This record gives sequence, structure tokens and C-alpha cells, in this order.
Amino acid sequence: MAGKKYKKALEGWEPTRRYSVTEACAILPRTRISTKWDETVDVSIRLGVNPKYADQMVRGSCVMPNGTGKTKRVLVIAKGDKVRDALEAGADFAGGDEYIKKIQDENWFDFDTLVATPDMMVSVGKIGRVLGPRGLMPNPKVGTVTADVSKAVKELKAGRVEFRVEKAGIIQTPIGKASFKPEALAGNLNALLDVLMKLKPATAKGTYMRSITLSTTHGPAVKIDVAAFAASAAGE
Repeated sequence: MAGKKYKKALEGWEPTRRYSVTEACAILPRTRISTKWDETVDVSIRLGVNPKYADQMVRGSCVMPNGTGKTKRVLVIAKGDKVRDALEAGADFAGGDEYIKKIQDENWFDFDTLVATPDMMVSVGKIGRVLGPRGLMPNPKVGTVTADVSKAVKELKAGRVEFRVEKAGIIQTPIGKASFKPEALAGNLNALLDVLMKLKPATAKGTYMRSITLSTTHGPAVKIDVAAFAASAAGE
């Protein structure tokens, strides 16, 4: 049955062809395999960088203008008024050392993202060895170490994603759900690509954005015409 569904997902388009962002996002909802749940749409972008060099590490965040279809559980580590600000902005949990102790002693991880104010980072650093492997360690480059906790929480709840280039020079991140309208997916993807273009390292040589593919959780990959996107981004 799965084989039949996969073959059906390939109908009406050419897997070897490279499409514009608009065309690819219009094709994507048809490639979903499951009809029982709303598959996530992921983008995989191969960059012309070598992450083993610090000056070629590409890391950041992007607020998806149309959300991601998933609500993140946000924990904020802060003191005083910042705790109140975080809760008023929609944080699921907010507090100080009591949450650090809860993570340390109870192995508690009922959250998806951790935001911390700069003055709490010394305390947060004490549990860095358990946060790091889970990708939860706050970092100023992606906006999770900030004094403006209200803004950070609102953006995360609205659909901010964090990304970091992997060893092979690839960035992978969700940009929405298969149920999204094509224009919503395209808006999210274009927002992400614009952010990545701005983060291009000065030391990166040759072609920066080498390949872009979109796929639903179990569906086939749809290739993007990178050359056409680059020309559009350059205003050609």
C-alpha cells in the first residue's frame, strides 16, 4: 500500500526537474503520503560553506510569516519583572533557579525552546551538558539569549524557527504543514532564504546556495531551481 501511495505522490510532476519556489510549493501538498495526519513540510538547503571553520558557520533564526503549524512550548529563565513579562507574552513556563534545578534533578524537559536573559546564563551554563545535546542551549545568535523576553516569546509562538548548518554544509528546518496553502509555504520559504542570503559568510567561496529541496514527512523531494532564485534575489 505504501508503495502505491508513493507512486501516486509522483503523479503530475517531474521529480528530476527543478521548479521555482512558487511551482514547488504548489506541487508539494500533492506529494503527501499520509491522509491520517498533517505531514510536516521540511526544506533541505545545501550551502557552499565549510562549517569546521568558525567564520563559515551559518546559524540564525527566522520568523515564518505564516507560522509553522506547530505551537512551541517555551521556557524562560529570568528574574523579577522579566518572569512576568515572559508569562504575559505567552511563555508556558518562566522562572529562575527553580527550573534549572528541576532540569538538573528531575531530568525535566517538557519544553521545546529555552530562552534566557543574559544575567541568567551563568546559572544556565551549569546544565549546558544536558541542554546542548538536545539542542536547547540558549544562544544570542538565534535570539534565545535576550533581555527582551517578551519579543522572543511572541516570535517563537508565532512560528520562529532556529537553524544551524550541519557538518556537510546542509541546513534542514520545517517551514509548515502539508495542509498549508501553496502561497503560505512559498512565503515561509522565501523568508527563510532571504535570511540565509543575508547570513552568507564573507569567506565563503564559489556558489553559496547550491541546492534546495522540499518534502513532506514521508513524501518525495521536490527540487528548487536555485539559479532562478539567485537571479531573482539579485534583482536580475
